Amino acid sequence: MTDIAQPDKRPANPRFSSGPCTKRPGWSLSKLENAALGRSHRAKDGKAKLKLAIDLTREVLQVPDTHRIGIVPASDTGAVEMALWSLLGERGVDMVAWESFGSGWVSDVMNQLKLDDARKITAGYGRLPDLGSIDFDRDVVFTWNGTTSGVRVPDGDFIPADRQGLTICDATSAAFAQKLDFDKLDVVTFSWQKVLGGEAAHGMLILSPRAVERLETYTPAWPLPKIFRMAKGGKLIEGIFEGATINTPSMLCVEDYLDALDWAKSEGGLEGLIRRADDNLAVIEQFVAKTDWIGFLAEKAETRSNTSVCLKITDERIVSLPDDEQAAFAKSLASLLDKEGVAFDIGAYRDAPPGLRIWTGATVEKSDLEALMPWLDWAFKKALAATDLSKAA
Repeated sequence: MTDIAQPDKRPANPRFSSGPCTKRPGWSLSKLENAALGRSHRAKDGKAKLKLAIDLTREVLQVPDTHRIGIVPASDTGAVEMALWSLLGERGVDMVAWESFGSGWVSDVMNQLKLDDARKITAGYGRLPDLGSIDFDRDVVFTWNGTTSGVRVPDGDFIPADRQGLTICDATSAAFAQKLDFDKLDVVTFSWQKVLGGEAAHGMLILSPRAVERLETYTPAWPLPKIFRMAKGGKLIEGIFEGATINTPSMLCVEDYLDALDWAKSEGGLEGLIRRADDNLAVIEQFVAKTDWIGFLAEKAETRSNTSVCLKITDERIVSLPDDEQAAFAKSLASLLDKEGVAFDIGAYRDAPPGLRIWTGATVEKSDLEALMPWLDWAFKKALAATDLSKAA
């Protein structure tokens, strides 16, 4: 390859993965020394820590007292599936998707639950679908922030207060970095390993009073596995939302989540976390504005994610290559950066258009992103020099 001078400065932390995401600044294993290891999660100490995790989630995320918060199995996926299998089927549902994970929920409802009255409202990567076409007299399932497309809803204004159906929102890459409108959301799900950099395998499920009413008055036509059951005998199983988890949680992971929540409070709570993510996004926005070979996958600035920032190659020499060559070029950028130890795991998601995906959530330091930007230019020049452009259209 052509000898191209490397930037002088490297990110102190090259972990820009979109999940599991980097730990908070200053984290160390010593922060977990007080974990309730070797103890029952149903014992006094274990249950107290689980309840504290719920209470601090409510405080930092600014969840209304009217909403229940539960710790559930299987990360965000488990939380979403619990909601879909337990709540849907009472009425028609609009499935809204514009990226991989939202499309996965569409597939589950269409192909697994096989609901007769399920309608798809979709858009391609980089765009939101027509939110005005959603019928909120039906149930509605959507992601707040498209993790694999970098496209988010700008706010909850598109959801009417007098809706008849339930709104089920996968907010896993939005929670703690974007303001969620809980008055407009009946079910909110997320996992610990995104914005707060926690460990995987545990999900959070937040239910509005309307969602609780559905659970207590509606029984799905299909059998529910034990880990999906949130009601018994027409009553919500309140213990789930007080720290009595359905299955055994990792108390080591719980301790790590508690540490992350304490750090979030020290950073100014939700507003401080949002500010950190916004400042991180601004670093990339400034780079893109002055760089002619790269652009945002999100077509509109107001829908641009401040956590999972998805970028596309815009240089005509690359865009005019066959699709497989474009994909190979994008992968080579991520590979070069990985080998140099300046950015790990920033290739686009496997189902997304070729490009880069850089996590900019609150646990990422702005200074590391500032150090990374010149390396993107270096990798582009390096990869371009090694590319056979004779196949360009």
